[in-house]
Amino acid sequence: MLTLGLAGQDPGDWHQAFPPFRIAGNLYYVGTDGLASYLITTAEGHILINASYERDVPLIRAAVEKLGFQFRDVKILLTSHAHADHAAGTRLVKDLTAAKVMVMAGDDVVVRKGEPGWKPCPVDRVLKDGDVVKLGGATLTAHLTPGHTKGATTWTFPVTEGANSYSVLIVSSLTINHPQGLAHNRAYPEIVQDYERAYRTLHGLRCDIFLAPHGEQFGMRAKVARMKDGANPFVNPAEFGRYLGDQEKIFRARLAAGN
Repeated sequence: MLTLGLAGQDPGDWHQAFPPFRIAGNLYYVGTDGLASYLITTAEGHILINASYERDVPLIRAAVEKLGFQFRDVKILLTSHAHADHAAGTRLVKDLTAAKVMVMAGDDVVVRKGEPGWKPCPVDRVLKDGDVVKLGGATLTAHLTPGHTKGATTWTFPVTEGANSYSVLIVSSLTINHPQGLAHNRAYPEIVQDYERAYRTLHGLRCDIFLAPHGEQFGMRAKVARMKDGANPFVNPAEFGRYLGDQEKIFRARLAAGN
């Protein structure tokens, strides 16, 4: 199993290539072994979610092209949240594809200014809660689920697989990784209220296919190993509810402990 660290940590095994694969319909996994990136394909170009680190962009590009698509056809670049492991490669992807970069308000400032080792990138569209992103028949809804970052964004959208339609949910992140924690966070004084808002929002969303910014958060490797068995292991309407409940228990315990 991979070990998830704090934002800015750089476990080496995150940067290993992982064979790209189709999750369902026009949704594909094009990320590395530990950093999830998703491609939604359309006849009018493609949407990429998460650029990962700059060093991972060539691996993402190779994965897209191994699936038979052109990286230059990425027209829109989205992100789960503005931490380096999911967004530091944003400028390079934009330079390579001329994609429109769309970021939730609260995280847009971070993407624009960059961070140490993270190149600043123009933001073409600042999103707000409930905004819709459309391209070539694909429609994604941006849900503000803050706490992990101020603009943490959960994406929902439908995919069609044969005669079935599934609701995909790519959660931003619910881990509590701010160095000042929850109870006495002077740098982010509204962090508790933001996590509370995120949980209220997420409890109201439908999810048939649960995905996240790191493969280990949704058991990616085990599911890929079962894909040859017939039924799509990524389709599991009960899975996200269990994940959400487990994460909320951790959040409540941290609050009760005052840290």
